[in-house]
Amino acid sequence: MTPKKKYYSLDEKFKLVADTIRAYPLQLKQSWEEVSSMYIPEEYKNIDSVVLCGMGGSALNGRIAKSLLFDRLRVPFEVSTDFKIPNYVNAKTLVIASSYSGSTEETINSTLEALQRGAKVFGVTTGGKLGDLCIENKLPCYIFDPKHNPSKQPRMSQAYMSGSILALFNMLGLATILEEEIENSIMSMNELLTDVHENVSSERSLAKSYSEKLRGKIPVLVSSEHLLGISHAIKNQFNENAKTFCLLFDIPELNHHLMEGLKYPQKNRELLKFVFLNSELYSEKVKRRYPLTAEVVEKNGIDYLMYSPRTSNKISQVYEVLIFGSFLVYHLTKSYSIDPLEIPWVDYFKEKLAEKSNK
Repeated sequence: MTPKKKYYSLDEKFKLVADTIRAYPLQLKQSWEEVSSMYIPEEYKNIDSVVLCGMGGSALNGRIAKSLLFDRLRVPFEVSTDFKIPNYVNAKTLVIASSYSGSTEETINSTLEALQRGAKVFGVTTGGKLGDLCIENKLPCYIFDPKHNPSKQPRMSQAYMSGSILALFNMLGLATILEEEIENSIMSMNELLTDVHENVSSERSLAKSYSEKLRGKIPVLVSSEHLLGISHAIKNQFNENAKTFCLLFDIPELNHHLMEGLKYPQKNRELLKFVFLNSELYSEKVKRRYPLTAEVVEKNGIDYLMYSPRTSNKISQVYEVLIFGSFLVYHLTKSYSIDPLEIPWVDYFKEKLAEKSNK
Protein backbone atom coordinates (compact mmCIF):
# COMPACT_ATOMS: atom_id res chain seq x y z
CA MET A 1 0.00 0.00 0.00
CA THR A 2 1.44 3.35 -1.06
CA PRO A 3 1.83 5.72 1.91
CA LYS A 4 -0.13 8.96 1.70
CA LYS A 5 1.86 12.00 0.69
CA LYS A 6 2.10 14.52 3.49
CA TYR A 7 0.99 18.02 2.63
CA TYR A 8 2.56 21.03 4.27
CA SER A 9 1.32 24.58 4.66
CA LEU A 10 3.47 27.40 3.27
CA ASP A 11 4.68 28.28 6.76
CA GLU A 12 5.61 24.66 7.38
CA LYS A 13 7.58 24.57 4.12
CA PHE A 14 9.54 27.66 5.08
CA LYS A 15 10.33 26.02 8.41
CA LEU A 16 11.64 22.95 6.58
CA VAL A 17 13.93 25.16 4.49
CA ALA A 18 15.21 27.11 7.52
CA ASP A 19 15.73 23.89 9.48
CA THR A 20 17.76 22.53 6.55
CA ILE A 21 20.00 25.60 6.31
CA ARG A 22 20.67 25.43 10.05
CA ALA A 23 21.58 21.74 9.58
CA TYR A 24 24.28 22.43 6.96
CA PRO A 25 27.06 21.96 9.56
CA LEU A 26 25.61 18.55 10.44
CA GLN A 27 25.40 17.64 6.74
CA LEU A 28 29.09 18.43 6.26
CA LYS A 29 30.10 16.54 9.41
CA GLN A 30 28.09 13.45 8.43
CA SER A 31 29.31 13.19 4.84
CA TRP A 32 32.96 13.91 5.68
CA GLU A 33 33.05 11.30 8.44
CA GLU A 34 31.08 8.64 6.56
CA VAL A 35 33.01 8.85 3.29
CA SER A 36 36.32 9.07 5.15
CA SER A 37 35.56 5.74 6.81
CA MET A 38 34.49 3.93 3.59
CA TYR A 39 36.46 1.21 1.90
CA ILE A 40 37.53 2.29 -1.58
CA PRO A 41 39.56 -0.10 -3.77
CA GLU A 42 43.25 0.73 -4.02
CA GLU A 43 43.08 0.82 -7.85
CA TYR A 44 40.85 3.90 -7.61
CA LYS A 45 44.01 5.85 -6.80
CA ASN A 46 45.48 4.90 -10.17
CA ILE A 47 43.68 7.52 -12.25
CA ASP A 48 44.74 10.49 -14.34
CA SER A 49 41.44 12.38 -14.68
CA VAL A 50 38.12 12.87 -12.88
CA VAL A 51 34.67 13.48 -14.36
CA LEU A 52 31.65 14.18 -12.18
CA CYS A 53 28.33 13.46 -13.90
CA GLY A 54 25.27 15.16 -12.47
CA MET A 55 22.42 17.52 -13.22
CA GLY A 56 21.00 20.57 -11.43
CA GLY A 57 21.48 20.37 -7.67
CA SER A 58 23.39 17.11 -8.02
CA ALA A 59 26.07 18.73 -10.20
CA LEU A 60 26.68 21.61 -7.79
CA ASN A 61 29.00 19.52 -5.60
CA GLY A 62 31.30 19.13 -8.59
CA ARG A 63 31.24 22.86 -9.32
CA ILE A 64 31.94 23.65 -5.66
CA ALA A 65 34.86 21.19 -5.44
CA LYS A 66 36.33 22.19 -8.80
CA SER A 67 36.66 25.89 -7.96
CA LEU A 68 37.59 25.32 -4.31
CA LEU A 69 40.33 22.79 -5.09
CA PHE A 70 41.60 24.46 -8.26
CA ASP A 71 45.06 25.00 -6.73
CA ARG A 72 45.14 21.62 -4.93
CA LEU A 73 43.94 19.02 -7.41
CA ARG A 74 46.64 16.78 -8.86
CA VAL A 75 44.64 15.65 -11.91
CA PRO A 76 42.24 17.34 -14.36
CA PHE A 77 38.64 17.53 -13.11
CA GLU A 78 35.58 18.13 -15.27
CA VAL A 79 31.87 18.46 -14.46
CA SER A 80 29.64 16.89 -17.10
CA THR A 81 25.95 17.87 -17.29
CA ASP A 82 24.86 15.79 -20.24
CA PHE A 83 23.66 12.36 -21.33
CA LYS A 84 27.16 11.43 -22.51
CA ILE A 85 30.61 11.48 -21.00
CA PRO A 86 33.74 13.06 -22.54
CA ASN A 87 35.52 11.08 -25.22
CA TYR A 88 38.73 10.76 -23.19
CA VAL A 89 37.09 8.76 -20.37
CA ASN A 90 38.80 5.38 -20.03
CA ALA A 91 40.06 2.89 -17.45
CA LYS A 92 42.22 5.55 -15.81
CA THR A 93 39.32 7.97 -15.30
CA LEU A 94 37.39 8.29 -12.05
CA VAL A 95 33.74 8.92 -12.91
CA ILE A 96 31.68 10.23 -10.00
CA ALA A 97 27.99 9.56 -10.63
CA SER A 98 26.14 12.16 -8.58
CA SER A 99 22.35 12.00 -8.24
CA TYR A 100 20.60 12.91 -5.00
CA SER A 101 17.46 10.94 -5.90
CA GLY A 102 19.33 8.25 -7.79
CA SER A 103 16.88 8.50 -10.68
CA THR A 104 18.38 11.25 -12.84
CA GLU A 105 18.11 10.04 -16.44
CA GLU A 106 21.21 11.80 -17.75
CA THR A 107 23.37 10.55 -14.86
CA ILE A 108 22.19 6.94 -15.23
CA ASN A 109 23.02 7.07 -18.96
CA SER A 110 26.48 8.51 -18.24
CA THR A 111 27.14 5.88 -15.57
CA LEU A 112 26.28 3.02 -17.92
CA GLU A 113 28.56 4.48 -20.59
CA ALA A 114 31.36 4.89 -18.04
CA LEU A 115 31.05 1.21 -17.09
CA GLN A 116 31.23 0.20 -20.75
CA ARG A 117 34.48 2.14 -21.06
CA GLY A 118 35.98 0.48 -17.99
CA ALA A 119 36.13 3.68 -15.95
CA LYS A 120 36.36 3.59 -12.17
CA VAL A 121 32.89 4.63 -11.02
CA PHE A 122 31.97 6.04 -7.61
CA GLY A 123 28.34 6.85 -6.77
CA VAL A 124 26.92 9.61 -4.58
CA THR A 125 23.19 9.23 -3.93
CA THR A 126 20.44 8.58 -1.42
CA GLY A 127 19.52 5.38 -3.30
CA GLY A 128 17.19 4.84 -6.26
CA LYS A 129 18.29 3.33 -9.55
CA LEU A 130 21.85 4.68 -9.21
CA GLY A 131 22.22 3.03 -5.80
CA ASP A 132 20.93 -0.26 -7.20
CA LEU A 133 23.27 0.01 -10.19
CA CYS A 134 26.29 0.51 -7.94
CA ILE A 135 25.31 -2.39 -5.66
CA GLU A 136 24.70 -4.75 -8.60
CA ASN A 137 28.10 -3.91 -10.11
CA LYS A 138 29.90 -3.94 -6.74
CA LEU A 139 30.93 -0.30 -7.15
CA PRO A 140 31.97 1.89 -4.21
CA CYS A 141 29.04 4.19 -3.53
CA TYR A 142 28.14 6.71 -0.85
CA ILE A 143 24.45 5.96 -0.28
CA PHE A 144 23.61 8.37 2.49
CA ASP A 145 20.68 8.96 4.81
CA PRO A 146 19.69 12.63 4.29
CA LYS A 147 18.48 12.98 7.87
CA HIS A 148 19.75 16.56 8.04
CA ASN A 149 17.86 17.69 4.94
CA PRO A 150 14.22 17.97 6.05
CA SER A 151 13.45 19.96 2.87
CA LYS A 152 14.31 16.81 0.85
CA GLN A 153 15.55 19.05 -2.00
CA PRO A 154 18.85 18.28 -3.81
CA ARG A 155 19.70 21.98 -3.97
CA MET A 156 19.51 22.11 -0.16
CA SER A 157 21.90 19.19 0.30
CA GLN A 158 25.12 20.87 -0.79
CA ALA A 159 27.02 20.37 2.45
CA TYR A 160 26.26 16.64 2.13
CA MET A 161 27.15 16.41 -1.53
CA SER A 162 30.26 18.61 -1.53
CA GLY A 163 31.54 17.15 1.73
CA SER A 164 31.46 13.69 0.19
CA ILE A 165 33.58 14.84 -2.77
CA LEU A 166 36.13 16.57 -0.53
CA ALA A 167 36.46 13.42 1.58
CA LEU A 168 36.75 11.19 -1.49
CA PHE A 169 39.48 13.34 -3.08
CA ASN A 170 41.36 13.42 0.21
CA MET A 171 41.18 9.62 0.61
CA LEU A 172 42.38 8.99 -2.94
CA GLY A 173 45.26 11.45 -2.60
CA LEU A 174 43.88 13.68 -5.36
CA ALA A 175 43.94 16.72 -3.08
CA THR A 176 44.99 17.27 0.51
CA ILE A 177 42.22 18.48 2.79
CA LEU A 178 43.02 18.63 6.49
CA GLU A 179 40.58 17.42 9.14
CA GLU A 180 41.17 20.75 10.87
CA GLU A 181 39.89 22.64 7.81
CA ILE A 182 36.59 20.76 7.94
CA GLU A 183 36.28 21.25 11.70
CA ASN A 184 36.94 24.98 11.33
CA SER A 185 34.33 25.20 8.57
CA ILE A 186 31.73 23.51 10.76
CA MET A 187 32.56 25.85 13.64
CA SER A 188 32.41 28.98 11.47
CA MET A 189 29.06 27.90 9.98
CA ASN A 190 27.60 27.51 13.46
CA GLU A 191 28.93 30.93 14.46
CA LEU A 192 27.45 32.60 11.38
CA LEU A 193 24.07 30.96 11.97
CA THR A 194 23.69 32.91 15.21
CA ASP A 195 23.84 36.13 13.15
CA VAL A 196 21.79 35.28 10.06
CA HIS A 197 19.19 32.67 11.04
CA GLU A 198 15.58 33.22 9.98
CA ASN A 199 14.48 35.06 13.14
CA VAL A 200 17.23 37.71 13.15
CA SER A 201 16.00 41.21 12.24
CA SER A 202 17.12 42.99 9.06
CA GLU A 203 18.96 45.51 11.25
CA ARG A 204 21.18 42.68 12.51
CA SER A 205 21.12 40.24 9.58
CA LEU A 206 22.91 41.29 6.41
CA ALA A 207 21.26 38.35 4.61
CA LYS A 208 17.78 39.67 5.42
CA SER A 209 18.78 43.26 4.66
CA TYR A 210 20.18 42.28 1.25
CA SER A 211 17.05 40.25 0.46
CA GLU A 212 14.93 43.38 0.93
CA LYS A 213 17.15 45.27 -1.50
CA LEU A 214 16.90 42.45 -4.06
CA ARG A 215 13.11 42.27 -4.03
CA GLY A 216 11.78 42.91 -7.54
CA LYS A 217 15.31 42.86 -9.00
CA ILE A 218 17.33 40.50 -11.19
CA PRO A 219 20.34 39.47 -9.08
CA VAL A 220 23.64 39.46 -10.95
CA LEU A 221 26.09 37.46 -8.88
CA VAL A 222 29.79 38.14 -9.35
CA SER A 223 32.48 35.96 -7.79
CA SER A 224 35.88 34.44 -8.49
CA GLU A 225 38.26 31.60 -7.83
CA HIS A 226 37.29 29.44 -4.82
CA LEU A 227 33.83 31.06 -4.44
CA LEU A 228 32.67 30.52 -8.02
CA GLY A 229 31.22 27.04 -7.51
CA ILE A 230 29.29 27.91 -4.35
CA SER A 231 27.95 31.02 -6.12
CA HIS A 232 26.47 28.68 -8.72
CA ALA A 233 24.72 26.81 -5.89
CA ILE A 234 23.18 30.07 -4.64
CA LYS A 235 22.11 30.95 -8.18
CA ASN A 236 20.26 27.63 -8.31
CA GLN A 237 18.42 28.54 -5.12
CA PHE A 238 17.39 31.92 -6.58
CA ASN A 239 15.93 30.02 -9.54
CA GLU A 240 14.21 27.13 -7.79
CA ASN A 241 13.37 28.52 -4.33
CA ALA A 242 12.67 32.18 -5.11
CA LYS A 243 11.48 31.54 -8.71
CA THR A 244 13.77 34.43 -9.66
CA PHE A 245 15.84 34.96 -12.79
CA CYS A 246 19.47 35.22 -11.72
CA LEU A 247 22.80 35.60 -13.51
CA LEU A 248 26.33 34.61 -12.52
CA PHE A 249 29.58 36.03 -13.88
CA ASP A 250 33.18 35.73 -12.76
CA ILE A 251 36.03 38.18 -12.50
CA PRO A 252 38.34 38.52 -14.42
CA GLU A 253 36.33 37.08 -17.34
CA LEU A 254 33.48 39.59 -17.15
CA ASN A 255 35.96 42.49 -17.40
CA HIS A 256 36.52 41.51 -21.02
CA HIS A 257 32.91 41.81 -22.19
CA LEU A 258 30.08 42.33 -19.68
CA MET A 259 30.90 45.94 -18.80
CA GLU A 260 30.03 47.00 -22.37
CA GLY A 261 26.67 45.25 -22.12
CA LEU A 262 25.16 47.32 -19.33
CA LYS A 263 23.79 50.28 -21.29
CA TYR A 264 20.85 48.65 -23.06
CA PRO A 265 18.07 48.04 -22.53
CA GLN A 266 17.78 51.12 -20.35
CA LYS A 267 15.53 49.16 -17.98
CA ASN A 268 18.75 47.52 -16.79
CA ARG A 269 18.98 50.39 -14.31
CA GLU A 270 15.63 49.45 -12.81
CA LEU A 271 15.90 45.67 -12.97
CA LEU A 272 19.51 44.66 -12.32
CA LYS A 273 21.17 44.56 -8.92
CA PHE A 274 24.75 43.29 -8.77
CA VAL A 275 25.91 41.23 -5.79
CA PHE A 276 29.71 41.08 -5.57
CA LEU A 277 31.08 38.18 -3.53
CA ASN A 278 34.51 39.54 -2.69
CA SER A 279 37.22 37.84 -0.67
CA GLU A 280 40.50 38.78 0.93
CA LEU A 281 41.74 35.35 -0.15
CA TYR A 282 41.42 36.07 -3.86
CA SER A 283 44.70 36.55 -5.72
CA GLU A 284 45.99 40.13 -5.68
CA LYS A 285 45.28 40.69 -9.38
CA VAL A 286 41.66 39.64 -8.92
CA LYS A 287 41.16 41.62 -5.69
CA ARG A 288 42.17 44.85 -7.44
CA ARG A 289 39.41 44.37 -9.99
CA TYR A 290 36.45 44.24 -7.59
CA PRO A 291 36.19 47.91 -6.55
CA LEU A 292 36.94 49.05 -10.10
CA THR A 293 34.30 46.73 -11.60
CA ALA A 294 31.78 47.98 -9.03
CA GLU A 295 32.63 51.53 -10.06
CA VAL A 296 31.90 50.74 -13.72
CA VAL A 297 28.56 49.18 -12.75
CA GLU A 298 27.67 52.25 -10.71
CA LYS A 299 28.67 54.63 -13.51
CA ASN A 300 26.18 52.78 -15.71
CA GLY A 301 23.43 53.71 -13.26
CA ILE A 302 23.10 50.21 -11.78
CA ASP A 303 23.10 49.59 -8.04
CA TYR A 304 25.22 46.93 -6.36
CA LEU A 305 25.79 45.13 -3.06
CA MET A 306 29.11 43.80 -1.76
CA TYR A 307 29.58 40.80 0.52
CA SER A 308 32.93 39.63 1.90
CA PRO A 309 33.19 36.42 3.95
CA ARG A 310 34.67 37.03 7.37
CA THR A 311 36.44 33.69 7.81
CA SER A 312 40.13 33.33 6.98
CA ASN A 313 40.46 30.13 4.94
CA LYS A 314 38.98 29.08 1.62
CA ILE A 315 36.95 26.06 2.70
CA SER A 316 35.34 28.01 5.56
CA GLN A 317 34.54 30.87 3.18
CA VAL A 318 32.77 28.51 0.78
CA TYR A 319 30.49 27.20 3.52
CA GLU A 320 29.98 30.70 4.93
CA VAL A 321 28.67 31.81 1.53
CA LEU A 322 26.42 28.73 1.46
CA ILE A 323 24.84 29.78 4.79
CA PHE A 324 24.63 33.49 3.93
CA GLY A 325 23.32 32.97 0.39
CA SER A 326 20.79 30.35 1.45
CA PHE A 327 19.24 32.63 4.06
CA LEU A 328 19.30 35.57 1.65
CA VAL A 329 17.26 33.50 -0.82
CA TYR A 330 15.07 32.22 2.02
CA HIS A 331 14.06 35.77 3.02
CA LEU A 332 13.52 36.84 -0.59
CA THR A 333 11.32 33.81 -1.24
CA LYS A 334 9.31 34.50 1.90
CA SER A 335 8.79 38.13 0.88
CA TYR A 336 7.21 36.88 -2.36
CA SER A 337 5.00 34.43 -0.41
CA ILE A 338 5.80 31.66 -2.87
CA ASP A 339 6.44 27.98 -2.31
CA PRO A 340 10.18 27.42 -1.71
CA LEU A 341 10.02 23.66 -2.30
CA GLU A 342 7.72 22.98 -5.25
CA ILE A 343 9.21 23.35 -8.74
CA PRO A 344 6.08 23.24 -10.94
CA TRP A 345 7.69 24.03 -14.28
CA VAL A 346 10.49 21.49 -13.87
CA ASP A 347 7.86 18.92 -12.89
CA TYR A 348 5.66 19.92 -15.84
CA PHE A 349 8.61 19.57 -18.22
CA LYS A 350 9.53 16.12 -16.89
CA GLU A 351 5.92 14.92 -17.07
CA LYS A 352 5.46 16.07 -20.68
CA LEU A 353 8.85 14.68 -21.67
CA ALA A 354 7.91 11.30 -20.20
CA GLU A 355 4.65 11.34 -22.19
CA LYS A 356 6.53 11.97 -25.43
CA SER A 357 9.12 9.30 -24.61
CA ASN A 358 6.40 6.69 -24.01
CA LYS A 359 4.68 7.28 -27.37
